[in-house]
Amino acid sequence: MSFPRAEAIARIRNGLRPGQQHMADWQSGPLAISAVPGAGKSTGMAAAAAIAIARQYERSAESRSSSRRQLVVVTFTRSAAANIKAKIRKYLRDDLGLPQTGFFVYTLHGLALNIATRHSDLSGLQLEYVTLITPTQSHRFIRTAVEQWIGNNPERYLRLLEGHQFDGEETERLRRQSVLRTEVLPELANTVIHEAKSSGISPEQLQEWSQQTTDEYGILTVAAGLYEQYQRLMRSREFIDYDDMILAALRVLENDSARRIEQNQVFAVFEDEAQDSSPLQTQLLEILASDGGDEDRGTRGQGDKGDKGDKGDNSSLLTLHSSLLTPHSSLSTQHSALNLVRVGDPNQAINSTFTPADPIYFRQFCEECDRIQRLATMDQAGRSTRIIIDAANFTLKWINSQWSAITNNKQQITDNRQVPFRLQTIRPVDAGDPQANANPTAIGGGLELYTPRDIHHTVELLSQRIIQLFGEDPTKNSAAILVRENRQGRWLGEALASVCKEHNITLYDVGERDRRSHVPQEILALLQFCDRPHSPDYLKAALEALVQRQLIPTQDLNALASLPEEFLYPSPLAVSQPEPVQKAAHLCRSLLRARLELPLYQLISFLALTLNYDQAELATADKLAERVNQQIASNSSMRSMLSALSEIVSSERFEPVETEDSEERYTRRGQLTIITMHKAKGLDWDYVFIPFLHENLIPGRFWVPPQSQFLGDFTLSEVARAQIRAALHGESTIPDVTQAWEQAKQLKISEEYRLLYVAMTRAKLLLWMSAALKAPFTWSKPENLQEQTPCPVFGALKRQFPEYVVGTPTMITN
Repeated sequence: MSFPRAEAIARIRNGLRPGQQHMADWQSGPLAISAVPGAGKSTGMAAAAAIAIARQYERSAESRSSSRRQLVVVTFTRSAAANIKAKIRKYLRDDLGLPQTGFFVYTLHGLALNIATRHSDLSGLQLEYVTLITPTQSHRFIRTAVEQWIGNNPERYLRLLEGHQFDGEETERLRRQSVLRTEVLPELANTVIHEAKSSGISPEQLQEWSQQTTDEYGILTVAAGLYEQYQRLMRSREFIDYDDMILAALRVLENDSARRIEQNQVFAVFEDEAQDSSPLQTQLLEILASDGGDEDRGTRGQGDKGDKGDKGDNSSLLTLHSSLLTPHSSLSTQHSALNLVRVGDPNQAINSTFTPADPIYFRQFCEECDRIQRLATMDQAGRSTRIIIDAANFTLKWINSQWSAITNNKQQITDNRQVPFRLQTIRPVDAGDPQANANPTAIGGGLELYTPRDIHHTVELLSQRIIQLFGEDPTKNSAAILVRENRQGRWLGEALASVCKEHNITLYDVGERDRRSHVPQEILALLQFCDRPHSPDYLKAALEALVQRQLIPTQDLNALASLPEEFLYPSPLAVSQPEPVQKAAHLCRSLLRARLELPLYQLISFLALTLNYDQAELATADKLAERVNQQIASNSSMRSMLSALSEIVSSERFEPVETEDSEERYTRRGQLTIITMHKAKGLDWDYVFIPFLHENLIPGRFWVPPQSQFLGDFTLSEVARAQIRAALHGESTIPDVTQAWEQAKQLKISEEYRLLYVAMTRAKLLLWMSAALKAPFTWSKPENLQEQTPCPVFGALKRQFPEYVVGTPTMITN
């Protein structure tokens, strides 16, 4: 390697913390990085990626190879992809003086789709003939699958209808039918389809597993039947879901030739947020990161540098797949040729109870890497002041120590993967750390623990503390209130609005913004105008969108829309239009010109630029365009595009894409952000407020909805989820209903405690926590107050840190 390049790499490395340096030092083989909150995962990965790319450039130059292998970086969300891509480019351009190439950044599904579409003959995925859907419990495919299953299985359906007791009364029968058809069975179908399909489990295999169970309803049998009906519907209508993308990519990689082609384009795979991977996603990355056999690869595992092996052997594919289903497989033998760096925090796994993500697989990868000395821990974090770090570390250790008390057999758990947290302590950074103001000085004591009388008193205390903190210069610091559910946020937003307005504090309710996803509606309004410009209604809707975006001045739109021809194309004899009208007409004519000159598939992206969308909105528009263009590929016309868009706007909640800019909007200085704990992951603020810490929400009670209690003291969907995961984890037997329900409870409690840990570690200077004596049982009725038990962790924190317990707000000083 040239001396200037080596010197540049050394400078990048020396600017990293010890844990980040482990990533930067990677040259081959598997590597697991277990990181604590605030450790700088994305910065460390971007630096390591840039260094790996630089080394690969040198290898290619030395070997004079014409092939240029790429680094594949995989992240969990599009916003994270945009963030890390920008950081890698900056390192390559500013620090290494290299072209901003040599790598690709994908989401997992984006990577799978890329592979599947390049080999459509092998994947069976013909985008011009299929439609991508995101099935939910209320999706018509799920509902149709339920109705077809009921029609094909009348006896089993009757057994569900009878429940654990039934007197035959007709009104009750009708009620139960409604509950089963619209709630219980759709929820079971949705849960099982995601769990099984994302793990590569077919309906037939699920049916085989059901033979090991003996419950009265045959829950896995019912689930397998629903899954089978769903798959038939998808095939018959030529629809696919996101799991089909992964499966299609894996079908490609089962072919020896295609697998070598894909592997020989990649010199390594870096995965961020690895704790959120599903089994199939993990399998896809491991196959892609396996050695394709080219000598130019230059990044073989340390254990086999001299042995090229059999280039055509596909046994690795089978071995990798089996490793996913056997938690104790040996990485030292089967993963030695993996050029795979996986970075994550098992203690921030907060998606496993409502997605197929399962942190056990990343924990397993860490344990196996540890056995071959390829595990590094990024345990230093400069985000928070020391008392917040102490509180977070205490919370982690206290919950793990209490875990045996909530297990079914009341015995100590010996398998570390079953406890809520991996024992991983956050440490402050060393002196001279490159992060500015690392482990900053606390505001007040840095930790404040309150017990208000009720939720209204909570608002009073919050208001007083917020006013104190923002002080005379409200633009100096950032603050957020983290809530467990959106209904709490909506109530708090209304309660704090007047106080924030009075003191010039910007109040930003993220949940309110998400409820107002506007991109599809605005795009549809402009497209409808482009299709029928002489329609007064469509013209007015388009003008309203342009006014809303402040692209044209506010004016009497009714007057303009009443005579579309005169507005758009005034005759030479017409009275001269005022300047605001001319500006509006000019913009509308440019839209019509674009409709004539641009291909149909580019229209949505053009309209997004015309509307002057910010980065988050542009990313959402790109997602929308991709979705619509895939849906109309077999019948590309304006009519079909409008039909697809209308369906999205009228029948679905289209999820906006979050980008770096939108995250900055959440953490803007001078702003009080109300945001859910889930959405707060990856963000931080100077001051973090966590009110309403009650046991009924954290860790929560696993309860059965009253309308479905005729089936028993459990829900079919959660029992099925626990049974499927037990089989996937390689347990000797599939648990019965009672055991599965208990395991589901433990999974839920573990995740809720990890969610609280995530929330606590968002704070830099001050962590404010409270549990009111009286609060609503359900936040759909916040006016109905009753005594509530605090979250067990809150009581433990008060006992551990009594000096930070606040009796009255007058005790607080800045």
